[in-house]
Amino acid sequence: MASETIVGTTDAVRGLSAADVAERVADGRTNAFRQDASRSVGSIIRANVLTLFNGIIAACFLVLLLLGRWQDALFGLSAIANTVIGSVQEFRAKAALDRLAVLHAPNARVLRDGSETSIAVADVVMDDLLVLRAGDQVPADARVLVAGHLQLDESLLTGEADAIDKAPGDEVLSGSVVVAGEGTAQVDRVGADSFANKLSAQAKKFSLVASELRSSIDRVLRWVTWVVGPIAVLVFNAQVIALGGWADTFSSGAWRQAAVNTIAAVVAMIPLGLVLMTSIAFAVGAVKLARQQVLVQELAAVEGLARVDLICLDKTGTLTEGDIEFDAEHLLSDEQPAGWRSVLAWYGAEPDANATARCLVTDYANPVATAPTGRIPFSSARKWSAVSFGDVATGAEAPGSWVLGGPEMVFPDDRLSARSAELAASGRRTLVLARSAEPLSHDEVLPADLEPVALLTFRERIRSDAAETLRYFAEQGVGVRVISGDNPQTVAAIARQVGLDAPDGFDARSLPDDPDELARVLEQHVVFGRVTPDQKKAIVVALKRAGHTVAMTGDGVNDALAIKEADMGIAMESGAAATKAVARIVLLDGRFSHLPSVVAEGRQVIANIERVSMLFLTKTAYATALAVLFGAFLLEFPFLPRQLSIIDGLTIGLPSFFLALMPNKRRYIPGFLARSLSFAAPAGAVIALMLLAYSWSATQAGIPEAELRTGSTLILTIVGLWVLIVLSRPIDGWKILIIGSMMVGLILVYSVPIARTFLVLVDPSIVTAALVLFYSVVTIGLIEIIRFVHRRFVRRSEQRALSTRR
Repeated sequence: MASETIVGTTDAVRGLSAADVAERVADGRTNAFRQDASRSVGSIIRANVLTLFNGIIAACFLVLLLLGRWQDALFGLSAIANTVIGSVQEFRAKAALDRLAVLHAPNARVLRDGSETSIAVADVVMDDLLVLRAGDQVPADARVLVAGHLQLDESLLTGEADAIDKAPGDEVLSGSVVVAGEGTAQVDRVGADSFANKLSAQAKKFSLVASELRSSIDRVLRWVTWVVGPIAVLVFNAQVIALGGWADTFSSGAWRQAAVNTIAAVVAMIPLGLVLMTSIAFAVGAVKLARQQVLVQELAAVEGLARVDLICLDKTGTLTEGDIEFDAEHLLSDEQPAGWRSVLAWYGAEPDANATARCLVTDYANPVATAPTGRIPFSSARKWSAVSFGDVATGAEAPGSWVLGGPEMVFPDDRLSARSAELAASGRRTLVLARSAEPLSHDEVLPADLEPVALLTFRERIRSDAAETLRYFAEQGVGVRVISGDNPQTVAAIARQVGLDAPDGFDARSLPDDPDELARVLEQHVVFGRVTPDQKKAIVVALKRAGHTVAMTGDGVNDALAIKEADMGIAMESGAAATKAVARIVLLDGRFSHLPSVVAEGRQVIANIERVSMLFLTKTAYATALAVLFGAFLLEFPFLPRQLSIIDGLTIGLPSFFLALMPNKRRYIPGFLARSLSFAAPAGAVIALMLLAYSWSATQAGIPEAELRTGSTLILTIVGLWVLIVLSRPIDGWKILIIGSMMVGLILVYSVPIARTFLVLVDPSIVTAALVLFYSVVTIGLIEIIRFVHRRFVRRSEQRALSTRR
């Protein structure tokens, strides 16, 4: 087998020569692999800077500077802040993806020119001879040439928990780990063609977490940007006519004021601070979670888990800690042969012992001191190992041959099947210790006349926080599916231990390929075993197609594709680098119990941003309505940009910053944008109509332009504060301080001379004051009616949403 494998490529003893290596390096047949970045720095900057939204703001900003009206260009600072925060957010996602690497091993051992040498993983070339020993991670796909009891753990790649025996001619995959024995393997796939890098490439595709907040806000921005152009033309025409007509306006230079008025109308339509407030709320939530050892790799993920209605769990590392511990011994006869405990101690203390056998050390001390006379190492194919310590005549401490392995493999006559099946059904791994007086043969077969001594049970350590966390999700109406690469009945037993209703486990080898049929099976069963990495991804896709918002947790590379596909991917810090890189959230201390905190933080963000969005969208609604109304009626726009900037900052911008960060445990209900607009649209329309009525009344009363603008600003200030009060209810605690501070700030704006001069405000006459008072009271009354109707609408929609979700 070995000679056939290496003919024409390399020498089985010497490996590649320096000339062979140089030739392969020149041909590009090396293990060097760097996946192209998911998005380049330039593309991220272009996506965040070169937008229609930014183009409108930049054009307005530039026009005001050219007109010498820098005082009215304050809105440009918000646009810059939005662009910077958006870019930083995507840079974070890019950095996490670029760190993605399945391979951990910094070096590889190869045989070249007859000697063993250690080289960087990237320097491995096609046809290299890899020297594999226990603890090594395979750096490239290869074919085994020589194997000395070689066993590999491929769980990170395939999800199978048991070690796999490798014989000459077998394939070894990059990313797998040597757990026992040693061997030599010839590289047959390198770089982008290797299994690990192909898996990485699939997981490394760029995507942002689905965010209802972000998508809803983006939708509003798209609506606004598409109507800005026509409305700007309408407003500019009205301003020119209101200032004396096209001919007189351009000859007198009054067109400059028309442009300023138009810019005031256009900029007011854009909810400048809403994107900023959302990003700040995400960022603060991420910082708070970081203090609890929860790493949020993309800011919108703070919101994501609050929307999840079904969570998929990988058993190992999520429900269990991944460690195996000895459970109990179950004696099978009244009298046990001499030395049987010492034999178990020997199995546990052996340097080549696997993870299961090593657990015996804690309960069995004093291993057999004499050297064995024969030994058959453990094999994952035969599922047993054996050792002989001689016979009674030689004075052996534990005379005879001893076999440790799976009951059904050591005793194929099924004499132990009922008892071992009973133990296995409880989720425990079962081994049998058997003895024979016959010596071991050289054919690696079981000795004759074996008699069972004891059944030994092992269990995976259940996470102490798993049951409580799953109980929390059940109370919140979040479904659970356990998908694992292990035996389905073992996984089902563990699921029952943490409180899940899982009478049995479904063998994933019987899962249908059709997504609709797969979704039906997923609705009927809770636990799935023997699931491959591709099936995990298919399960997540099918659940999403069925209308679920899906979270996926895991720690192995076999989970990476499913975690990437899920609406919310959650990884453990102890997991593989590939899994952590594609996850939206990483639990740094591996504690599953942090997830309720993430849910609570996400709910706070959603509920607070919904409240804040009603403030900003109300402004967008009345600004759009004002622009259309004043454009249609050919009236001069009643505000300067600086007046709107200051008032928006004190009635919306600053208070929304604090409101977005306040505690809020309201349960997530779909339909954020519809609920927000159901208040903002009618409230904005009422405010615009009242301002139009005030402007018409003031014009009819012969009130001067500066005083008319002062009156409009006063009405908008009073009404804006009242909208803030309405949306902040109940008013208590910090809200009293926040709203009170805004009132003080507005009083200072109107009373401090330098501020009045900057904002071009004048003292109102009795007529103006009366009009301001009248229209303010009427507007406030109408807003109260709108809020009352809105609350009833929200309650009904939430009841419908919850009943549909159940």
